[in-house]
Amino acid sequence: MAIQDLKEQIARLPEQPGVYLYFNTDGDTIYVGKARALRDRVRNYLGAYGGDPKTDALLDEVVRLEIIVTDSVVEALALENNLIKQRTPKYNILLRDDKNYPYLQLTTNEGFPRVLVARRVERDGSFYAGPFLPARFARKTMALTHRLFGIRSCNEVITGKRGRPCLEYDIKRCIAPCVDTICAADEYARAVDMTQLFLEGKNEELVKTLRTRMLAAADGERYEEAAQLRDAMRTVQALHDRQQKMATAELGHRDVFGLKRGPAGVAVQIFQVRSGRVVERVELGTEEEREGFSRAIAATSDGEVLAAAIQQFYELRGAPPEIHAPAEPDEREAIEEYLSARAGRRVKILVPQRGEKRGFVDLANRNAALAYQTRFNQARAAQYDALETLQHVLSLPTLPRRIECFDISTIQGSETVASMVVCEDGRMRRSDYRKYRIRGVGRSVPDRREGYGPSASTGGDEVALRRCVQDTRERYGASASAAGGGAPAEVRNDDFEAMHEVVLRRYRKLLELGGPFPDLVLIDGGKGQLSAAYAALEELGLANLVAIGIAKKEELLFTRDRDDAIALAPTEPALLLIQRIRDEAHRFAVTFHRRARTMRDLRSELDHVSGIGPRRRKTLLTAFGSLAGVRRATREELAAVVGPKTADAVLAFFASRP
Repeated sequence: MAIQDLKEQIARLPEQPGVYLYFNTDGDTIYVGKARALRDRVRNYLGAYGGDPKTDALLDEVVRLEIIVTDSVVEALALENNLIKQRTPKYNILLRDDKNYPYLQLTTNEGFPRVLVARRVERDGSFYAGPFLPARFARKTMALTHRLFGIRSCNEVITGKRGRPCLEYDIKRCIAPCVDTICAADEYARAVDMTQLFLEGKNEELVKTLRTRMLAAADGERYEEAAQLRDAMRTVQALHDRQQKMATAELGHRDVFGLKRGPAGVAVQIFQVRSGRVVERVELGTEEEREGFSRAIAATSDGEVLAAAIQQFYELRGAPPEIHAPAEPDEREAIEEYLSARAGRRVKILVPQRGEKRGFVDLANRNAALAYQTRFNQARAAQYDALETLQHVLSLPTLPRRIECFDISTIQGSETVASMVVCEDGRMRRSDYRKYRIRGVGRSVPDRREGYGPSASTGGDEVALRRCVQDTRERYGASASAAGGGAPAEVRNDDFEAMHEVVLRRYRKLLELGGPFPDLVLIDGGKGQLSAAYAALEELGLANLVAIGIAKKEELLFTRDRDDAIALAPTEPALLLIQRIRDEAHRFAVTFHRRARTMRDLRSELDHVSGIGPRRRKTLLTAFGSLAGVRRATREELAAVVGPKTADAVLAFFASRP
């Protein structure tokens, strides 16, 4: 294991807070982690192999370790987050904002801010609101800020010394900060403050501010200004009344996280609640194309995902006083300390257990589940749901992402062939399909015209297989008959032996190659075929592989550990997936069997003559018209076509046959 090569370096690590980085042979950063005590945390990896697939894959790739010491665990948390964003290591959870929807940017880093449409949140000193969905709401809201508050939309450098305002002022869409005699800098700053309140969804506070200014303008007999403020107040009040009904006075300011974690990836939904009302919804999720991540995500805990989501979400946002999550994130106290330091006040992460707050978390979870279906394609997500059902029904240790299915095709024991098809993550992998001609165990290809008895070269393996097949027929005779569809005993016997042989050959080869081994082996047949397959796996020392059989007609699933069959509903996605894989294996086997029969029918007796290949066979048949014409030809006639030596071989062959 690669991590053991770093044992001496790990022993010399300091017991201080910091960040550790793992690298692979290409020099790429594959994992970034934080620690309160670097030596203790990194030393845990020396004994972590076998814990989960993600950690195993990471430890197999590690060739180099680097550390960065920090003054506190909070600094380590911030540094870890920055390094993950910058280097995108494949074994870290990296969540992305929903880039399909725009944000509104209030450029508070400028002297006279504007409202712009932005596609991403940047750390540039501006205030961002959003994302807006559908996207047209962003531009409508931006236009409303011009009409209500007179925020400028031009790109001019504002000095206040312009001679006259532009058309935007005349149509009452700008308060003209470019002309300081019309709008002073402090007046424009008040408009910016109200715009920010509006974008933050603090409409009640904004209405109070507008009413106060309206009354002050009316008292000062500035009736036109008072009328504009009145109209703005009415518009904001109308928007306030039409907001979504997900509101309660007790919820205050908080963010509610919902999570859906599955084999395809992760989807996170965040409801931003301000003054008891949901003012925004943000979606985070993993990217489907990240190589190496989707297989490891199934072993990741909810706490690890939530910790990554909270850190990355608040990297460019201020955290509210409370964050509600469906489960406790890893390193909760450290994250709270980190967010509190950034916000300048106490930030708490809570896991509600009951009441209205828990109901809100459940609502966010349901929205996350819908986002998961959409983000990772509904059909693919349904396939993963079927795999999860199989894992539960069959009590498998891991999700059966890779399934290999075997089928035998023969007619009365003639031209017996087998197929092996592969389904990975619910999709067929045609490049991994294999087909086999059944050869028999420990001997040459059997001649079906002379029966199926042992040949002279049959060894102990053949005797053991015969005993296994006999035991199988005695133990599972009824099930085997049902699976065989009432075929004669000799054909059932061949089917068991063929299944034993093909499974033995397949996994003997995989042992030589070092994998990949399947999570589930599917056998087309009942308990008889399943027992023959397990006998082959036990011979190879692979009895830990899980195999099941599916019997035709009844469509029952047979396992080694249960005497009774498993019956799934006909419309159950897990059964439909198994049937699709079985039918594909059957199609592949039947196609190969038909081709084998065709090749057998095209073979000529001349193929058995030494020195006769396809070209000379064609030459002889063309010269003499048929096989009978070749048989009647003299040595001189044959020698003139294929030479004396081959002519003698042809004559000797026909002389030995009746």
